[in-house]
Amino acid sequence: MGSEADAAEMTGLLLAGAPSAVEAMPPWREQLTVRGVVVSAILGVLFCLITHKLNLTVGIIPSLNVAAGLLAYFLVRTWTAALNMFGIVSKPFTKQENTVIQTCVVACYGLATSGGFGSYMLAMDQKTYELIGTNYPGNRAVDVKNPSLSWMIGFMFVVSFLGIFILVALRKVMVLNYKLTYPRGTATAMFINSVHTATGDELVEKQVSCLGKYLSGSFLWHCFKWFFSGVGDSCGFDNFPSLGLAAFKNTFYFDFSPTYIGCGLICPHIVNCSALLGAIISWGFLWPYISTKAGEWYPANLGSNDFKGLYGYKVFISVSLILGDGVYNLIKIIYASIKKIMKAHAEKGRLPLVWVQDGNAILLLYPVDLTTYHVFWLSSCFPFIIADDNISKLSVEEKLLNEVFLKDSIPLWLAGSCYVGLAAISTATVPMMFPQLKWYLVLIAYVFAPLLAFCNSYGTGLIDWNLASTYGKIGVFIFASWVGRHGGVIAGLAACGVMMPIVSTAGDLMHDFKTSYLTLSSPNSMFVSQLIGTSLGCVIAPLTFWIYWTSFDVGNPDGIFKAPYAIIFREMSIMGVEGCSVLPQHCLAICSFFFFAAIAIKLMQDVTPNSVSKFIPLPMAMGVPFYIGANFAIDMFVGTVILFVWERVNRKESEEFVGAVASGLICGDGIWSVPSAILSILRIDPPMCMYFKPSLTYG
Repeated sequence: MGSEADAAEMTGLLLAGAPSAVEAMPPWREQLTVRGVVVSAILGVLFCLITHKLNLTVGIIPSLNVAAGLLAYFLVRTWTAALNMFGIVSKPFTKQENTVIQTCVVACYGLATSGGFGSYMLAMDQKTYELIGTNYPGNRAVDVKNPSLSWMIGFMFVVSFLGIFILVALRKVMVLNYKLTYPRGTATAMFINSVHTATGDELVEKQVSCLGKYLSGSFLWHCFKWFFSGVGDSCGFDNFPSLGLAAFKNTFYFDFSPTYIGCGLICPHIVNCSALLGAIISWGFLWPYISTKAGEWYPANLGSNDFKGLYGYKVFISVSLILGDGVYNLIKIIYASIKKIMKAHAEKGRLPLVWVQDGNAILLLYPVDLTTYHVFWLSSCFPFIIADDNISKLSVEEKLLNEVFLKDSIPLWLAGSCYVGLAAISTATVPMMFPQLKWYLVLIAYVFAPLLAFCNSYGTGLIDWNLASTYGKIGVFIFASWVGRHGGVIAGLAACGVMMPIVSTAGDLMHDFKTSYLTLSSPNSMFVSQLIGTSLGCVIAPLTFWIYWTSFDVGNPDGIFKAPYAIIFREMSIMGVEGCSVLPQHCLAICSFFFFAAIAIKLMQDVTPNSVSKFIPLPMAMGVPFYIGANFAIDMFVGTVILFVWERVNRKESEEFVGAVASGLICGDGIWSVPSAILSILRIDPPMCMYFKPSLTYG
């Protein structure tokens, strides 16, 4: 496919900052250290506090991957320097250990988001019930469950680990097969590689210098923007009507975001163009047209987050496009795997030639042609298998990266068994906490969760946006509708809690596997680190939330900690109890059209020649702006235009430095998120609000 060719080309560009083949790599057990766990726990507490603060105030959580890598580097370096002052020699701090710590921190604080402490958990409590109104149709007093440390910690341990075992099956497909960029993971890897570089290579030194300059510029730009951002979310450069006020109302504006310009530089051109096309179709034509039907297709004067109105179209149509793409890709991989198995049985009398290196069979020379999908299915079952034709086309650096990434691997049968076992435990225990959610509903949630995890991981790898909360809202609606009026509200919210950690983990922690791929970190150490981080998060996330819950008036609409998403999730569940009949008119019909359109587009990509398919847009990338807005798509398109011009002016320079420039832009934003959150916690507001409105007309 054209998109795969672009991805392969972009991988080549990113390898400019990758490790060299002569670099020593510590065994995976040495990448896990006691000091790493201690540092991870400290940063886990800090980042959980930051995440809860943002979740309970504005409801928007920035990526902290790069900040986690930076602070891990700073704390361990400080640790070793302090020990050296007392004459104690500590083991060297490697980039692999840095990567493992960063992954552990992300796994820990990720539960502060996916755990629903600002959304579905709070939607169950008494205060949210009262805020919606005791007389509100479908809002019943019996559908209340107030937070407590005991059941929250228990619930986290029961539902939070399953997503990690899904990652075992997905990581090879996403990172090696589809060669998805995972911009945050790539930027974090570039940063970690740069701070641990000790070579005298002139190009590497220039790349590190380039990354540092753009990181500093991005950080200072965010600092400058903060002074004009005022209180709330309607001020500053993030709301700059660069294309005019009329376009601004439909989210068509350039918001000066270095992060998404950097994503546009890293992502293939077809991804950025697809996102812009999706923005034009949705915000340029579809939403304005549906808006004219207010009062006809749906009630007029509804709130901006009411699923009975335009918001319902946005969420369900966006998810339909994404699911259509994801379902097609999943079926395609399963079909290719089955086809290969049948072909292997037909030719079982023909023996392959095996090349043995260091005691491990790593190369199969078959007379038959192995497609990419067959190769990666085989490598999933036998971690050392790589096809000869594919190897011959790889650079020395990429061969090394692939070999390390495939060398230490958790067997698929073990991961699958653990998923089934944990799902069985969860199926038995969750109904004890939430009697409204029957055991068979929990089981159904775990059957469909891997599909949603695949879709979310694929979409996150394309355009760096985790849509777990969107999938969670759909889950709330479906399960609440299934259970009905007697317990449907709590059942829908609890089902969201079962599925959302899995779906969110598949998006967030796959970035870390991309980081590990580019830093030569062992998948085994990453897997153990994720288990440790999740275990820490199951305790730290509820405890840090409890600090806010007991110290502040959480959920008060006139206070600081408004918890805006709690009401949205409860209303969504209440609406689900009423069933699909409450959806706006023609919503399901339009969703069906876009779902099958996505499948048709993916089929066209596979049946047309590469010269044609490389220009066919990606439904997954098109679907995200349907829900998020057009502004980020414009930022990414600016990045792709910059790269396109750069390639035409000086292709060699662009190949050598595009990864460093993009990573610097993304890292600057990631590092700024820490002081920004601290300013917010200390209640220090920006001094100015830059706001735009139409000029007055006289006459």
